[in-house]
Amino acid sequence: MIYLESFEFLMFGFSEALTVTNLIFCLLGVTFGMFIGVLPGLGPTAGTALLLPLTFGLEPVTAIIMLAGIYYGSMYGGTITSVLINTPGEAASLITCLDGHPMAKQGRAGAALGIAAIGSFIGGIVSIIGLVLIGPALAKVALKFGPPEFFALVVMGLILLLGLMGTSLVKGLLAALLGLTLAFIGLDPSTGVVRFTFGQTDLVSGIDFICVAMGLFGLAELFTNAEQSFKGKPEKPMKVQGMFPKKHEWKPAMNSIGRGSILGFFMGLIPGTNSVIPTILSYSMEKKIAKDPSRFGNGAIEGVAGPETANNSYSGGALIPLFTLGIPSSPTVAVLLGAFIMHGLTPGPMLFEKNPDLVWTIIASMFIGNVILLILNLPLANVWAKITLVPFKLLFPIIMMIVIVGTYSLNNSLFDVSLMLIFGIIGYLLKKVNFPLAPVILAFVLGSLFEKTLIQSLTIFEGDFLGFFGRPISGTILTIALIALVISIISTIRNKRIVTGDVEM
Repeated sequence: MIYLESFEFLMFGFSEALTVTNLIFCLLGVTFGMFIGVLPGLGPTAGTALLLPLTFGLEPVTAIIMLAGIYYGSMYGGTITSVLINTPGEAASLITCLDGHPMAKQGRAGAALGIAAIGSFIGGIVSIIGLVLIGPALAKVALKFGPPEFFALVVMGLILLLGLMGTSLVKGLLAALLGLTLAFIGLDPSTGVVRFTFGQTDLVSGIDFICVAMGLFGLAELFTNAEQSFKGKPEKPMKVQGMFPKKHEWKPAMNSIGRGSILGFFMGLIPGTNSVIPTILSYSMEKKIAKDPSRFGNGAIEGVAGPETANNSYSGGALIPLFTLGIPSSPTVAVLLGAFIMHGLTPGPMLFEKNPDLVWTIIASMFIGNVILLILNLPLANVWAKITLVPFKLLFPIIMMIVIVGTYSLNNSLFDVSLMLIFGIIGYLLKKVNFPLAPVILAFVLGSLFEKTLIQSLTIFEGDFLGFFGRPISGTILTIALIALVISIISTIRNKRIVTGDVEM
């Protein structure tokens, strides 16, 4: 009976969302979002906040439709730069660099962008169906997550970084340690003491993610390519081979998309998480169950399909706590919460009771927006991919300018630009000595949440670490994480012995 009522409301929502005005603003939101995602330095949170004033004169439902379109449109836009120039516009696109950019180097940028568009579409639709069917009930379960549960999730994410550490576990651990150290720069969350700033007032609030990501990935890649040009190695134009996977890749890619859809949706239900965690979990899961894990990092299509799907599925799932409980589960959703309030709406349990027409129209518009996104991006995948055919000597100054302008636009600060350049040099040097860069940036993203939740949890447990295992959810997650750690260590030692044995033979 409840499902029948939800279906009737959804049909009404479609009738409203398909009006000319709402369709136009949905298209505008998705298009703006896609271009915001393409521009390094913006991303969904900054883009949604910057365009919020454009909605002041609009009807509430039209305004939220446009902002929601910007939200999930920018999620896909960040994929484009990750694949083509190895520059993630925001944290969620970071994992895509690991296999998306190698695919581009192999002349398969179109296939990488195509499967990302398909995965994003399916993940978005699955999460919206979940929002319609089981969202309110599942959101109540998410309320049971406190600091100990968040800490356990972060620990699991950090342990799963072991799968991204390359050939040397020691180098990978050192890279992750560097990322955690960078995350601790600034104010101590418990005491307010300034630490690791070396007298620089610009570092009191910490280091911005964009400075680190653009430097370590974007600039480091640029510098490496520039070095190849200076050595006089001829540029090999990369032939773009279409926008779809090869015949034998469809089955593993679709399996990855299915797993990513479910994983991302459930992670989105947990207030306080961010889109990095489901992408890490998805990538690690795909690598663990793959018959040949060595393909990952060298252009495995599952390494693009799974995380990209989890990313967009997370976006839909993250709206459930907002709609049903009034709790933002990510910075971008917090901006959406502000938009609701600005237009005289109060998200929470009464929203479905008092404004069902608005809620269901927004949900219906998300279906339509995901279809628009797919229609826009599948034909354009090869157009975007042709950027890789531009000679590097022309591409270098253009990308350099975009990266510098994008970084400067964060806080109108030349200090941020200087930091980004420093991290570019560090990233270049780390690449020269075969240090993996992914653990640095991912540990940096998770580090602040790790510290905050650890302090809060130990305050609750009065300093007793065993308290984590006294709570069912945090205890279960930590136990699984410890088992995964032991398995990873044993697997690493075994693989090392096999390699050593082959060398001796």
